[in-house]
Amino acid sequence: MAEEQSEEQSPETVTAPDPVDDERQRQRNLRVSDSEREHVVGLLQRAIGRGMLDLDEFTERTDVALAARTRGELNAVLVDLPGLVHRDAVPVTAAPGTPHNAGAGGGARAPEFPGYRGDRLELKAHGSTLKRNGRWHVPAEVYVRNKYGETKLDFTEAEVPHPVVHVDLDTKWGSVTMVIPETASVDINNITEVKWGSLEDKTNSNGKLGTPRYVLTGRVHGGSLTIKNPHRGLFR
Repeated sequence: MAEEQSEEQSPETVTAPDPVDDERQRQRNLRVSDSEREHVVGLLQRAIGRGMLDLDEFTERTDVALAARTRGELNAVLVDLPGLVHRDAVPVTAAPGTPHNAGAGGGARAPEFPGYRGDRLELKAHGSTLKRNGRWHVPAEVYVRNKYGETKLDFTEAEVPHPVVHVDLDTKWGSVTMVIPETASVDINNITEVKWGSLEDKTNSNGKLGTPRYVLTGRVHGGSLTIKNPHRGLFR
């Protein structure tokens, strides 16, 4: 009888799989995107600014982050950096009209202004001047649509939380002027069309290292695109 009772009770000692552990493992194995990698590099830049990492450690961890394929690999470069938590290595994208990073434990917030769509800003005009300067929030993606008007984007005093900002241009019969800090750089190799106009990079930073890096795409039709560093009297 003792043997029969033991056999009947033995199944109760089997430990059932923990659904929480299974979910954590699934999250760690999820693939990551370029924007997630770039976001983590931005966190590493904060760490070096706070003295948590030296230059060699920053370089090594940046290489790991940019080569990461999964969330587990990406989060590995942040685990020993207090105060720099990036939950699941996924940037929080707010719904329209919701502050950026709301509910993510604080951090920078995007202004609740028309045009912001989570981590994207859409600037549109027709026959008017589009102008952004002073202290303004720059999301990871900026879309510019302007016909028969000027566009002036001054990033000198802007709040730029991302190491890479994608600026997509679709302008017609109007000039575009971008002002970037001397520590920043641009990538203009993906401008698909400059028709009846000109493109001039006065910063001489195209393809060079710099933070933030402004990656330009799109087209300029019947106008000029000028990229320059700040100087006294600009836009005044």
